[in-house]
Amino acid sequence: MKSLDRIDRHLLTLLQNDARLTNKELANAVGLAPSSCLQRVRRLRDEGIIRGFHADVDPSAVGLALQALIVVRLRDHAREHITDVWAHLRGLAEVVDLFYVAGADDFLVHVNVRDTAALHDFVLDKVSSHKQIVQVETSLVFSRHRGAVPIPLAPN
Repeated sequence: MKSLDRIDRHLLTLLQNDARLTNKELANAVGLAPSSCLQRVRRLRDEGIIRGFHADVDPSAVGLALQALIVVRLRDHAREHITDVWAHLRGLAEVVDLFYVAGADDFLVHVNVRDTAALHDFVLDKVSSHKQIVQVETSLVFSRHRGAVPIPLAPN
């Protein structure tokens, strides 16, 4: 991966604040020709530095009024079991965020579901039923605040 220069960092900051900026607006902001700017943004995407562009949708507006954090503990910590559980949890449509963590717990799973009945079914049918999962603890989320979206990018 090529190191990021001042212009790359500026582009990343701009896009983190508003991913809907046009290429022309980006180019003007960083002082590049539109073709050069487009080339840089494509490179940042191709190298996996920009992982995607998305809309932040209110879950309750689309019928997913309940959020929960689910702590998962595994039976054992063999690499293949961790990889298997990661893939299983990552593939579930209800999962918003998935964290593999250090400490007493192994995974922290943030989910959006319709209601408590859907959460109950999700935990029993899709999480607890996995052969490598030995313990599950569920906490309801009353409210959520997404922190500062932009990743601070120190200059080179």
